[in-house]
Amino acid sequence: MHGGVARADLGHEDLAALGRGMPNLARHVENMGKFGLPVVVALNRFTSDTEAEFAAVQAAMATQGVEAVVCDHWAQGAAGAEDLARAVLRRLGEARFSPLYPDGLGLADKLRRVAREIYRADDIVLSPALARRLAGFEEAGFGHLPVCIAKTQYSFSADPALLGAPVGHILPVREVRLSAGAGFVVAVCGDIMTMPGLPRRPAAEAISLDADGRVAGLF
Repeated sequence: MHGGVARADLGHEDLAALGRGMPNLARHVENMGKFGLPVVVALNRFTSDTEAEFAAVQAAMATQGVEAVVCDHWAQGAAGAEDLARAVLRRLGEARFSPLYPDGLGLADKLRRVAREIYRADDIVLSPALARRLAGFEEAGFGHLPVCIAKTQYSFSADPALLGAPVGHILPVREVRLSAGAGFVVAVCGDIMTMPGLPRRPAAEAISLDADGRVAGLF
């Protein structure tokens, strides 16, 4: 999809589109590195995936020093993820975690730091009313909390149509919320709902028992 292929056509091999979309995955890998964490890419096998596609992703990740492991746990259970587990174990000793920002940084600046470092935005848009609300959180003793940004999952920006690895965009903050019990401040950005989502037709509708009492419809 990040290479320009429509959702309905994702089941067909398109190595050129896969290559065009690879900067999106590369950006995720780079972002994890900013936290001092080594990365292993897990490639969940779908029935329409091809060996050429797997090889293309693995080759691209190898240029970043990252191993990409094909996983079959959806069909084989734990046995299908053994190679992934081994790859993770090989990298664990390299972890040197550090947060993206210190606790003492102001809440607005924490949002700005995430927008610039992770999303590659130029800046955030924060109305005076929202800035005052964040200041109120700080005055109430919650300024040390980390921030959680709720936005579209389809893009590094707040625009679901802006695919790939965009830079130079602006992150619009629509609302800020204090989740004191959970221990973070939420910034709602762009047109996004924060309630749990389901597809138009949940998978549960296709799951049943056959005449012999065996589960059908899982795959």
